Amino acid sequence: MFAKLFRSRPSVQSEPSGSIPNGQRIYAIGDIHGRLDLLKDLLARIAADEMDRAPAETQLIFLGDLIDRGPESAQTVEFLRLLALERTTGRTRFLTGNHEEVFLSGLDGSEKALRFFTRIGGRETILSYGFSEAEYDSLDYPELSAELQARVPAEHRAFLAGFEDMIIIGDYVFVHAGVRPEEPLSNQQRKDLRWIRGEFIEHKGPFEKIVIHCHTITESVEMTAHRIGLDTGAYASGKLTAMGFEGDRRWVIDTAP
Repeated sequence: MFAKLFRSRPSVQSEPSGSIPNGQRIYAIGDIHGRLDLLKDLLARIAADEMDRAPAETQLIFLGDLIDRGPESAQTVEFLRLLALERTTGRTRFLTGNHEEVFLSGLDGSEKALRFFTRIGGRETILSYGFSEAEYDSLDYPELSAELQARVPAEHRAFLAGFEDMIIIGDYVFVHAGVRPEEPLSNQQRKDLRWIRGEFIEHKGPFEKIVIHCHTITESVEMTAHRIGLDTGAYASGKLTAMGFEGDRRWVIDTAP
């Protein structure tokens, strides 16, 4: 099942050319999916990387899908909520992934969304909020909805609801899933930014900016002339990936052994 999620396309087809403003440094972090262990490892590697570089105005950009599939979604949300509070305003930014979208819809009482949520890795998220497997299996959807709404802290809901859909810095646009080809960034629809796959991935031409995204899993960072994919399937592969940006330079940091 997991192997089917990987795309077999070569991971590097060509090198996109772009830059961010002088004095800034960006670390973009791919899908975490409840792997708090890998997140802590990656952030330690990022901190070490920063120590080896000149001072700069640094931002962490999380590309979405903090939750589902892995075992510690609730703990990941809390860890990052506190991290954002500890850091200076604007130094930690988050994009809404499709998994956050479905989770929030389920918390708002949509039974349809909750049913879908449990099919795309939400079961693990629900268990991370203090449900036993026996309890989870015993509840029907209305009961599960009521219990989940009661157990997810208001701070978590507010934190997730405050995520962004698009971040533009220099020659790059950071999104969760991708963009609709041929549409200017000002006309992009939220559903595409969070869900698009085939039309975006298969597009050969340029976009308004170089697109940094995740959502579509590859075994390693995927580069084309116009986009860079950073989703390396951390929840099952054990490799959570980030990319650093400074001036016209880029580099990869990951948790691969």
